[in-house]
Amino acid sequence: MFVLRRNNTMSKNTSIRLVGQPIFTQILSLIPKDDIQRLIKAHQSDHYYKAFKSWDHLVTLLFGILSRCDSMGEVCEGLKGLSGKLQQLGLRNAPAKSTAGDGHRNRDNRFFESLYYQLVDRYSSFLSVSRTYGLSFKELLIIDSTTIRLFSDILKGVGRDPKNDGRKKGGLKVHMLIDASSSVTRFVKISEAKSADRNFLRHLHLPAHSMIVFDKAYNVYDQFAKWTEESIFFVTRQKDNTVYTVLEKISERPKIKGITGVLKEELVSVLYKNADNKLQPLILRRVSYQDEKNRFYIFLTNNMNISSEEVCLIYKKRWGIEILFKKMKQNFQLHYFYGENENAIRTQIWCTLLAQLLLTVLQKQANTRKAFSTIATIIRIHLISLLDMIELIRNTMRSYKKKDKATQPSLFAT
Repeated sequence: MFVLRRNNTMSKNTSIRLVGQPIFTQILSLIPKDDIQRLIKAHQSDHYYKAFKSWDHLVTLLFGILSRCDSMGEVCEGLKGLSGKLQQLGLRNAPAKSTAGDGHRNRDNRFFESLYYQLVDRYSSFLSVSRTYGLSFKELLIIDSTTIRLFSDILKGVGRDPKNDGRKKGGLKVHMLIDASSSVTRFVKISEAKSADRNFLRHLHLPAHSMIVFDKAYNVYDQFAKWTEESIFFVTRQKDNTVYTVLEKISERPKIKGITGVLKEELVSVLYKNADNKLQPLILRRVSYQDEKNRFYIFLTNNMNISSEEVCLIYKKRWGIEILFKKMKQNFQLHYFYGENENAIRTQIWCTLLAQLLLTVLQKQANTRKAFSTIATIIRIHLISLLDMIELIRNTMRSYKKKDKATQPSLFAT
């Protein structure tokens, strides 16, 4: 008779800290339930829904987005496998595919839009860091857009109709206004892909003495004149076909290969049509610049006080919003959509922005140097693991080290 004895050298690994909630539950705890209930009441988003409530909808989509599911069927089947953990997610049971699909198509996407802005207000001060070194402006705002391609038959009429039987560019445009100090989106507008970028500007309400930066696709000179009257400053690139008159040449140096810096600074006048459809002059600074790769840029600004070097540096900060778009497209599922009508697609985009915001909060809370893509992958792999979320992200050892509760930072430290 053989007796199996426990080998003391094979004791369990006590360095792994298990917690009572899955990582997904810990992420959802960043969304205050009181805020959810207020928005549900304000939007009446639970009316006519007996089984698939607003919270169920939010959890379902965030699960699919964070785990990178390709369809609503995959999302619902994935949740079905979490039967022992659904109560911790605030769900009674996994939604049926048909129920989730109907709710996703019909529940107004403005509920998710409001929730996103609610969380932006909550976490913007926590995420704010100084990313405007070398600038005299503490409040630098960046504007840009990215196109999310769709099948042309989902949103008919979306996109340009090309000549000569070319390929149609169907999809949605996501326009963003972000704060350069925190990379937090202050304002989002989702439009058809064929919509001109400049139309986004009329939806903005900017504070006086703020500085905004954008590319030449947003050049609208009557809007520039209005901002100048309201003491709102901007930096942009000049369009190639811009007609202007040189009023004064401030400085100029020859263009030398390999020499980076400002080549020319001028005071120019451009004409625009006012509300009475009459031509009016607008005085701007025109700055020509050569970068380290001998590329040539021409910038326009209505600020007469900052240096020409700062004008160039402000435009360089615009790259921050390109990084934000890259994070969104590379780390979240925006190649496949869980619904086939415009409302469902907009809802998924808002929830993707929510997921990105929540992971950005986690990245800041963990105070880690790990890349955003690494954190998104860690969360995806361990989404239902019973591990401490912050310590998992923060840990740089080969084994998962036990966390000291006393050293855990408070998200809203007093």
